[in-house]
Amino acid sequence: MDFYLGLAQVIGVHTLLGLSAYCVLLTGQVSLAQAAFFAVGAYVAAILTVIFKWHLFAALGVSAVVSGLTACAVGFPALRVKGLMLVVATLAFGEAVRLFFFNFTYQIQAGELKIGPHGAEGFRQIRYFPEHGWSTFDVLMFIWLMVAIVMACLWWLDQSRAGAVMRAVGEDEVAAQSSGINVTAVKVLAMTIGGVIAGIGGGIFAHYTTHIEHVQFGVILATFAIAYPILGGLSNVFGTLLAVIFIQGFLIEGLRFLGDWRNLLFGALIVLAMNLRPRGFLDAGGVASLKRMLFAGKESSGA
Repeated sequence: MDFYLGLAQVIGVHTLLGLSAYCVLLTGQVSLAQAAFFAVGAYVAAILTVIFKWHLFAALGVSAVVSGLTACAVGFPALRVKGLMLVVATLAFGEAVRLFFFNFTYQIQAGELKIGPHGAEGFRQIRYFPEHGWSTFDVLMFIWLMVAIVMACLWWLDQSRAGAVMRAVGEDEVAAQSSGINVTAVKVLAMTIGGVIAGIGGGIFAHYTTHIEHVQFGVILATFAIAYPILGGLSNVFGTLLAVIFIQGFLIEGLRFLGDWRNLLFGALIVLAMNLRPRGFLDAGGVASLKRMLFAGKESSGA
């Protein structure tokens, strides 16, 4: 049971990571900086709870703000470039952040132990949950409560005028600009929202793993971040959740019994899924079909 609870925690945190990239992809931009914002949130929240003894909720709030401001600062210069240049620029930023934490040391003496981040050795002793009596199930419920809140906010954003503007920029930037939309402001806003979500996810990640280090926030994590919404589809936030369940639940954990062959099958299944569902697991057609089925079920039950 602990294994399944742990897997559900991983899926929840990676859903937050994927949703942070979802916002940016809506505007037609491919960013590999989400792992960097995730790392910033993880280290900020952990420092506040471990060294300064802050409450977790306050620490997550600050980590979200710091990550959001970082994303906003990165957005202005980075989003002046497009396509592959943006990918390279955000990848370079992500590696710079990772190397910063590789060299970052800030420790204090707590009894016989030194606590705090210690360069390449990482940040250990992040014990907020066990020290405050949180069970594995409590942590799981908290993670999924945050996922539900973020998904609800993004769903509301999708239905609002702001969401329509973001999609308009993503579909045709020139047409959006000619209609009076400030394209740069929209892109920076999307990057900032993504940074806030990544900061929350990173803060939670640091506390449920209890140990973080720079290697966890590299290119692989950044690639997963953009793979989730692309594979799940950009027509709906729930597609990202489906993609995380497919990758983390089925491809990574479900196929673990295959050993080294799993890596080969992993790539093949991703390619197969993208060919079968080129617009994602939950594209516009899939959403419309689900709505028709739902309304048909209600009409039949009413009859």
